Amino acid sequence: MVFLGVLPGWSQSAAVAAPEAANSAAATNTTTQAAAAVVSGAAQPRVPDFLEQIVDAILALFEVRSDGNTWQHFAIAGTLLLVFYALRRVVTTWLFGFLKIFAARTKTTFDDKLFPALEGPVAAFIALLGLFAALKVLKLPLSGDNVLRVAMTVAFTLCFFWGLIRALSAFLDHLGELAKARNSSATAFMPWIKKSLIVLFVILGILMAAANIGVDVKAFLAGLGIGGLAFALAAQDTIANLFGSVVVAVDQPFKIGEAVRIGAFTGTVEDIGLRSTKLRAVDRSLIIIPNKTVAAEAVTNLARFTERRVEQVIGLTYDTTAENLDAIVDDFRTLILAESEVEADSVQVYFRDYSASSLDIWLVYVAKDADFKKHMRLRQRINLAMMRAVQARGLSFAFPTQTVEFGTSAARVLSARGTPADGRS
Repeated sequence: MVFLGVLPGWSQSAAVAAPEAANSAAATNTTTQAAAAVVSGAAQPRVPDFLEQIVDAILALFEVRSDGNTWQHFAIAGTLLLVFYALRRVVTTWLFGFLKIFAARTKTTFDDKLFPALEGPVAAFIALLGLFAALKVLKLPLSGDNVLRVAMTVAFTLCFFWGLIRALSAFLDHLGELAKARNSSATAFMPWIKKSLIVLFVILGILMAAANIGVDVKAFLAGLGIGGLAFALAAQDTIANLFGSVVVAVDQPFKIGEAVRIGAFTGTVEDIGLRSTKLRAVDRSLIIIPNKTVAAEAVTNLARFTERRVEQVIGLTYDTTAENLDAIVDDFRTLILAESEVEADSVQVYFRDYSASSLDIWLVYVAKDADFKKHMRLRQRINLAMMRAVQARGLSFAFPTQTVEFGTSAARVLSARGTPADGRS
């Protein structure tokens, strides 16, 4: 400076050249450090992230050029905090308020749950943006900058997964309401499914946050895979039952309160659990069937008849004449068709077989109502009507009989022996 004061002719040019020289020296120093880093095997200079680029643009806008923290840095940091706080209030109050009003006008209830669930994660995301932007403005030491970068990565990753978990929870709650409204068997499994998926998302979020900060997640996953394999081998029956419960929940072959036949077991479904399904038998005993058996066996749902088909064989005695047999067949057909609860197209009545002890009339009809009690009352009315028709024509129902006829030689032998008066031989 003394030299520049003595030589006034050189003062302006030197003053202009000084910043250029400083910039050139800084550029040379940066190039030298980068080259030294390459030679020494160190990592390349880190590319600034999006938030850092925004902060650099703000500092350049206000022409803040200082290696330390000045009042301008603190003022810009405080202003960023206030701006993002105001933005957070606008988003949560106005934007989500509008979305909630819009959701109230839609037919579905899913958006009524989704928008309130996302309000917290979105507000937290905006607050984190403001906080880290303000901290980026301040000149922190190298160790503090590294800690800030790690904290920012972890915070944004966890905030993102928090939003996903809230959205997933709202979706599963909506599915639970739909299943409950439809009286679905999946209703009992919805809390378990919800908890399992949330735990899975939490673990995934933690692993991704750890991977983003440089933790070796592959080794942990490898160890977890070996441990999971050992656990699966030790608890394969339990896992099979859990998968069986999932199959029952998805396929919905029966509901609580329905009568079913599973393999050799028949009863009313009393409970559908994660490990087993409980049936109450007719004799009131409790049958507990593992869910892996339920998933593997054929299930007959006795409560989901659309119609009830009746097939009967009525035998008349062999002394029935052909005319009477033809007439009674017509009588049976007429009295069945007279019932309004019977499908007219399903009625079939025919003289079918000459059996060992009877002349068999085969009849089939279908009851329109699948209700068991109504079906049994209809069947009773028809059976009584057929009995009256048989009695009115003087015919008889057949029952198992056997006639033994002896030949001539057998009759002589018996007569030669004689038969005692008391009937004993």
